[in-house]
Amino acid sequence: MSGHSKWHNIRLKKGRVDQVRGKLFSKLAREISVAAKEGGGNPEANARLRAAMERAREAGVPSDNIERSIQRGTGQVEGATYETITYEGYAPGGVAVMVEVLTDNRNRAASEIRNLFTKNGGTMSEAGSVAWMFDRKGLITVDRSKATEDDVLLAALEAGAEDIRTVGDVFEITTPPDQFFGVKQALGAAKIPITSGDLTMVPKSTVRVEGKEAQQVLRLMEALEDHDDVQHAYANFDIPDEILQQVG
Repeated sequence: MSGHSKWHNIRLKKGRVDQVRGKLFSKLAREISVAAKEGGGNPEANARLRAAMERAREAGVPSDNIERSIQRGTGQVEGATYETITYEGYAPGGVAVMVEVLTDNRNRAASEIRNLFTKNGGTMSEAGSVAWMFDRKGLITVDRSKATEDDVLLAALEAGAEDIRTVGDVFEITTPPDQFFGVKQALGAAKIPITSGDLTMVPKSTVRVEGKEAQQVLRLMEALEDHDDVQHAYANFDIPDEILQQVG
């Protein structure tokens, strides 16, 4: 059985590269602008901005684009004004869902996200209804073929990682938010290549779903992630690998 992070990675690998790349660039630029607006343009003093910039560099976003996004956020150049909104709800099977949105039109975003829930068998709920089921964490993955478990354990735990577990063909490392960058740097210093790394929402427990319900859950998650205003969609499902591969 596997969760949201594995499905997300499968989906990215199977996606049409140009389409996924273009949408990802746009979302990363928006995240950088909002992070700079809310916490200032210095990434050393703004963890959200630093994380967004690292994700952008890893995705291949040009440095000029990153700099312009920061300048839009700090007001040095003109651009659309976005606000951060979190929507919460349930997918089929009682799966909890959190959706982080950056939008320039709150009313439109609320209507469209609610419609996506409804069309895909879910329901949008009140603020706070599912947020308590998730914790903000750093999440780093390392390909098991690129490093030994002992090396990963040594580097990550000494740098402040909370937990390391084997999930399929990767090691999944979780960290407190304030230790995320330190653990990434420690892995880099140990010459351990990172497959992915980001600040994310990790579920405290998972809900097992199979068959038709599992397919409905993944269709809802796909629809949410494809929405232009959605930066992240998190869920606490636990679904068989074969279904993840089919729908991903």
